[in-house]
Amino acid sequence: MPDTRIQLAALDIAGTTVADNGLVLRAFEAAATAAGIDTEGPRRDEARQYVVDTMGQSKIEVFRALLGDENAAQAGNLAFEAAYDALIDEADIAPVPGAVEAITALREAGVRVALTTGFSRGTQDKLLAALGWADLVDLTLAPSDAGRGRPYPDMILTAALRLGVDAVDRIAVLGDTTSDIATGLAAGAGIVAGTLTGAHSADQLRAAGATHVVASVAEFPALVL
Repeated sequence: MPDTRIQLAALDIAGTTVADNGLVLRAFEAAATAAGIDTEGPRRDEARQYVVDTMGQSKIEVFRALLGDENAAQAGNLAFEAAYDALIDEADIAPVPGAVEAITALREAGVRVALTTGFSRGTQDKLLAALGWADLVDLTLAPSDAGRGRPYPDMILTAALRLGVDAVDRIAVLGDTTSDIATGLAAGAGIVAGTLTGAHSADQLRAAGATHVVASVAEFPALVL
């Protein structure tokens, strides 16, 4: 029989392994104002809903879609990163309960673990430093490290190549958004699971094609192992 054991777990950060506590939306509100989107009214409401719907995707791509101009998108993205970085300093950044234990259990069982994100590399590094996670996982990837962010498969496939995975169906993906599900499916992962600690509901995750839905990352090792 073929060996189908999972070799790589690719986990999202905000909302999946790290409690978001609304920081992404708060940072977006500051960035949207800086980008000139009216603070109230239909345009702001539509932009806010778009951010929720596309949660997990590369933030620069979100601003490109919202603003339609590259210079404005770059400025909006920089404003978002500055706002989020400031919130990291002010907020009590904390793991989702059981996240550290889950990651440790996976690695102890021989599964390599990669953390992926829609944030820039600088914001990701600051977030991981605040958590003290420098040595917790095997690899961390931002969209710029791989080529494209979610919903494209680039980060997961880059992790598979760098960590020596034998086949894509030996990858397990976990995320809290439909974008996480889309990227896992596009990468051909054997497990593409949604978690209920973040942006999207069980119905949304299943409709996006999730193979499994778990209450939190704490349940993920039992599914993978």
